[in-house]
Amino acid sequence: MKERDTYSRIIAGTMTWGSWGKKLSKNEMIDLMQHCIELGLTTFDHADIYGSYSTEADFGQAYAESGIKREDIQLISKCGIQITRGRDNRINHYEYSKDYIIWSAEQSLKKLNTEYLDLLLLHRPSPLMEPHEIAEAIYALLKSGKIKQFGVSNFTPSQVAMLEKTIPVSGNQVEFSLTYDSPMYDGTFDDCIANNRMAMAWSPLGSLFREETEQTQRIKKTLVPMMEKYGADESQLLLAWLLKHPAIVFPVIGTTNKDRINMAKKALNIDLELQDWFVLLEASQGHGVP
Repeated sequence: MKERDTYSRIIAGTMTWGSWGKKLSKNEMIDLMQHCIELGLTTFDHADIYGSYSTEADFGQAYAESGIKREDIQLISKCGIQITRGRDNRINHYEYSKDYIIWSAEQSLKKLNTEYLDLLLLHRPSPLMEPHEIAEAIYALLKSGKIKQFGVSNFTPSQVAMLEKTIPVSGNQVEFSLTYDSPMYDGTFDDCIANNRMAMAWSPLGSLFREETEQTQRIKKTLVPMMEKYGADESQLLLAWLLKHPAIVFPVIGTTNKDRINMAKKALNIDLELQDWFVLLEASQGHGVP
């Protein structure tokens, strides 16, 4: 079994569960967790900074009273970004010292009411990253059982390669969607495929519902006949497009709406025809493949 088989094919992102979004109550969080699990979305994606360092604790309090067994879910979190909201920082910056990484992971465990993280990610690359120091921290966390796997987020292939001189990197979570397809061309997904690295995509629906541009207009027009052909809505087709990539991309969906979560799960059953995949790519890029 590949390590990525541990995680649900669609991951529930928690960024908007707390004060940065829907401000869900404890009971609402419990209800949403249980709904996700019933649908097979058993992996929950966190970061220490979400909710200005408050959402992990909100989720953890709900989880502690949910009756959900720890072995039935997977918890991902991220560290390394220091922001001025929620902490006494003068400026937003990155910190990847050994002591800080270990402290940050331990804080996440405490807030989430768990003894281990299934996956800890470095949230964004820092110009001042020191691979050997990062490796010391990660090996200490792995040895103590506080994390099961280590990965990164928003890293370039060369940055991953630099880290891998000192520590194995299990996954990379990057921005990827039909409206933002750089990982297919900048080597990110080539690296994931070549090294059996788990590829995760944040903002998998891209800008289609957020912006009105020539690109989104082209895509929406192209999606109309496909919606009838596949019996699916726009968001499902966007996920189906992403899911077809051979990097086996795990979309991290951000919605807290149960109906939208249900729809996202059903996207797993849509197998876009090859030419339809390229029709959507052409609509996004505004030109055919060379």
